Order: sequence, then C-alpha cells, then structure tokens
Amino acid sequence: MTAPRTVRLTTAQALVRFLSRQYAERDGRRHRLIAATWGIFGHGNVAGIGQALLETGPEPEHGMPFLQGRNEQAMVHAAVGYARHSGRLSTHAVTTSIGPGATNLVTGAALATINRIPVLLLPGDVFAGRPADPVLQQLEVPHAGDVSVNDCLRPVSRYFDRIGRPEALVPAALQAMRVLTDPVATGAVTLALPQDVQAEAHDWPEEFFAERVWPVRRPRPGTAEVEAAAAAVRAARRPLVVAGGGIHHSAAEDALRAFADATGIPVASTQAGKGSLRHDHPADVGAVGHTGTATADDLARAADLVIAAGTRLSDFTTASSTLFQDPGVRFLGLNLDPHDAHKQAALPLVGDARESLDALREAVAGYRVPAAYEESYGKAKAHWETLVDRAFHAPDEDARPTQAQVLGALDALVTDEDVLVNAAGSLPGDLHRLWRARSPRQYHVEYGFSCMGYEIPAAIGVALADPGRPVWALVGDGSYLMNPTELVTAVQEGIPLTVVILDNHGYASIGGLSEAVGGERFGTDYRHRALDTSYTGDPLPVDLAANAASLGMTVIRARTVRDLREALAAARSAGRPTCVYTETETPDTVSGPPPAQAWWDVPVAETATRTSAVRAREEYDRQAAARRRHL
Repeated sequence: MTAPRTVRLTTAQALVRFLSRQYAERDGRRHRLIAATWGIFGHGNVAGIGQALLETGPEPEHGMPFLQGRNEQAMVHAAVGYARHSGRLSTHAVTTSIGPGATNLVTGAALATINRIPVLLLPGDVFAGRPADPVLQQLEVPHAGDVSVNDCLRPVSRYFDRIGRPEALVPAALQAMRVLTDPVATGAVTLALPQDVQAEAHDWPEEFFAERVWPVRRPRPGTAEVEAAAAAVRAARRPLVVAGGGIHHSAAEDALRAFADATGIPVASTQAGKGSLRHDHPADVGAVGHTGTATADDLARAADLVIAAGTRLSDFTTASSTLFQDPGVRFLGLNLDPHDAHKQAALPLVGDARESLDALREAVAGYRVPAAYEESYGKAKAHWETLVDRAFHAPDEDARPTQAQVLGALDALVTDEDVLVNAAGSLPGDLHRLWRARSPRQYHVEYGFSCMGYEIPAAIGVALADPGRPVWALVGDGSYLMNPTELVTAVQEGIPLTVVILDNHGYASIGGLSEAVGGERFGTDYRHRALDTSYTGDPLPVDLAANAASLGMTVIRARTVRDLREALAAARSAGRPTCVYTETETPDTVSGPPPAQAWWDVPVAETATRTSAVRAREEYDRQAAARRRHL
C-alpha cells in the first residue's frame, strides 16, 4: 500500500492553507468561504498565525488577504458586516493574541451568534506544553488546569475547540466549516490555538488541502406540513405575514413578493426583515412591533393568522406578547429552524424560506384576501406615509435638524444602491418606523444584540463585500465614543464610507426610556456635574468632529438642515472616507416621528417613593395585563 503523501507545515501554516481552499455553494454558485483574515498581533499569535499569513501571501486564489484592525471586537463586527452583506455565504476570520485580545472578542462573538452570522475566531491560547505557570496573560485556575480566558468564548460560540495537538486540527477545522455553512446552526466559531502548537511542525496529508465545497442546503417542507399550512391560509380572513431576517438569509425576497402578489396578504417586517419587500410595494405595510408602524401594528392586533416567515418572534416583534390580540389568532411558523418554527404554538412549516413560500403559494392557488381587507390596509399605509413625510419635512432650512429630518435628508438623496448601517440608540426605532427601504440589502440594522460601536466597523465590512456601493454608518454620539478606532482602518484601506454622527449630547435613547419607566433620565446626559453632584451642568465640550478629523477622516460640519443636505451630497460623491457631523434638535410633537405604536416590557420598580416611578408602575401594570400566551 502506498503511503499517503504529506506536506510538512506548522499548525498555523496548515490552518491558513486549509482555510484558503474552502468554498460555500448555493444555487450552483461558489463563494470563497473565508475571504480574508483580520488580525492584531501579540505574543500569542505573531509567531504562529502571523508568520503563516506572511508566508501564504495575499493572492486571491489560494492566498489569504490580511486586514489590519485596531480593536478586536471591531474586527469581529467588520467580519459580521461582510458576512451579512454577502448573504452568509462568505465571511472573514479574526486572529488575536491570548489575553485581552482574545477576551475582546466576546462581545463580537455574541453579536454574531445571536444574529446567526458566520464568523471564524482564531484566538491564541496559553502553552499546551505548560513550560511554566503562569505565562504572560495566563488565567490560573487552581482546580482546573485546562481553563484559559478563551473559555469565556464557549457560551457565545456555536462551535468551540482548543487545538491541543497539531493532528487535532483536522477534525476541528472540518467541523468549523460545517457550522459556518449551516444555515440554522451558524454563528461564531472559535478555534483556540495554543501558541506553541501554532508553531509546531507536523506532516499533514495532502488531501487536507484539497479544495472543498460546502453546500448550503435548501430543504423543502414536508407535503403534509404544506397541506396543513395551506388549509390555515385558506381559512383566514385577516392574515398577516411577519417577514424576518430569514427572508434575506435565504434570498427569498422574490418568493415573498410573488406570494404577496398572488394572495394580497399584507407583509410587515421585523428589524432583520426590513426590505424584504420594497417600501412602495402595495402589500408592504412597514415595520411591526414596538418600533412598528400604526398600519402594521393595527393589522397585527386584528390578524386571525400570523405567518411568521423567517423570524424568531422576539419581544420587540411581539410587543412583549401583547400585540396579537385576536381571540382566535393562530400562527404559522415558516422557518428553517424547528425551534423557531414552533414558537407561539405555531403550526410548523419547516424548510428554507424560498422553497417554503413557493410551495405555499402553489398550494393556495386561487386564494386571495377579501377586497375590503386590501382596501383597508392600503388606505392605512397611505396615511402612514403622510406621517413619515411630516417627520422628514424641515419647515425651517436654517434650523438645527431633528434626527428624523436627518433621515429625511438621506431619504431624498439615496438610491437603491446605498446601504445604511446602524445598531443602537434611538436610531433603530426611527429607522424601523420611518425608513423607506428600496432594496433587500439597503437596510443593515443590527438589532439582535443592538451593540453600540457596531456601525463603523460593520460599514467597513459591507464596503469590502461590495466595493463601489455607497455605504453610510449612522451613529449617535454615544455609539461613536464606544468604538471610533476603525476609522483609521477605513483611511488606511481607502474605503469610501460615510460616517454620519448625530450628536445629542448623551445616551438619549436610554434617557427617553428612563423617563418613561420613572428613572428621570438619571445618568444619561453628557454633562458636567452640578453643585448637587448630579450630571445636570453644562454640556461637555467634546468635539467629535475634531476627533474624527484627527483619525484621518475628511469632516464636514452641518449646523443647519440646509448645511446637512449639502454635506450629505458632498460626502456621497467624495470617493474617500468622510464624516458628516451634526448636532440634532430634540423634536416636538409636530416635527417628531410618531410615537411607539406598541408596548415593550421594561419592568418598573414595584415600590418607590418618587412620583415618577409610582406613575410609571401604574402604566406598566395596565400594559402588562394585555400580555398573553398563545397556546
């Protein structure tokens, strides 16, 4: 018997070579699975993965392009932005040293896993050979010698392994690729790499480095499930589709549009599902849930069948289980994940979103909602658009803009090609309610983890995935201060994204929530201390525009609505990393966006001495009484 041919490489060299030859395939199209590796080097990875990246080189075919980051969490966010915009068919790897570099990955890993976005994490780890205890940055656990700080990545990873010997890399790497390409189980995948093992040489079978294609499956739902789902649709008089992120992940937008066209069933969208239909499609009724439109939320309250298509039915979507109020409401769970398909005691339709929608459309051929229902939600949709126009309108071009007017200025400027990236603060609520999504990839709001600081690095990831597309990172001052460092990366790489900083001098979103729950905006304003030691003095003299300029960005200050329109247009055509900075005005009841159309459960103090908290608890008890379990 002829011995298998081998190649002598270090573990790190073998891993990089293996990763450069992995592909995902869906619908007959191949995509390089790991398109590049982000890294910040320290003693835990510089001599292993760092040397391997240098030796492999950046060739696009079988090399490994390298991207230099400034913050480990931000590198994961950039990889997530890239992977989400790539339809989860391609992603990046992220390498760090052991210690603080590795633990900085935890927030990004949690974000990736919660949003079900694939990203590969390669943190260095302590010596497998235990030459000394402790080595630098080693966590000593007296009762468990095999624990390192990387173990904090276990609960936020969909797959975790520590490569204690070179030969252990082969099964671990294959399992990692399986999880990255699994449309249900995907998320953060962590391979912890002891620094001595990274540099250790081994004879690797050549077959390990052969090109390998991982098919991304599109399972069809079972015939009996389709028949039961079709019967439920045919029996419905007031059905509503709630479109979630699974529509985008499955590239099922055309299938959803065909289903809506054929049946007349209105389509509401979650944060992750926004853009599943164009905003001007007759069946698109906008956002649903706590940050939803009056049109969608009123339809949800009256719906007798909710078709939950590719959504996890989170608390924001269900208004903390108070939204769907029809006594006989039923749920149809159209989802690839059986866990999600069965939520709310739903009738399950387990399968790929595109395949399931097509099968359901064929099974209900000839069904259409009552004409009066279509006419009613069409009128409600048109009325909501007048409210959006009012919020976007700026009667005084020389006044400071409100946040909604900033969105209005963008709405008047962008085309189908533009992508808006956001994650936290009050912007996600305004965007969900007000933004007119023109294309499936335009609305990129991360709201599974709602992570402050996601916006700038994720926008870089989007721009890397789709060069030439205008990309906007919309950030409040709180989010900007959390993580501005990747602006340096944008400048270094010449990535022409535009960062729009909306400065309202504090954590305004949580300030508003605090006021609503009796917290009186405690600790949410960016101000000097007053004589009573509270943060109620003058606003802090922080100049975020100057900060962005110091990091290499071209900065345009916009003091008025007129300035803002000119600045946004200039930034869009600048061709280099640009920042538009504006201070926003607090809206009044006329110029502001419509308030929340549904409740959200944020528990209020059950006993308190301050009047604001007592009144807030009374309102909480009133709203919570509407909560129900759908059985």
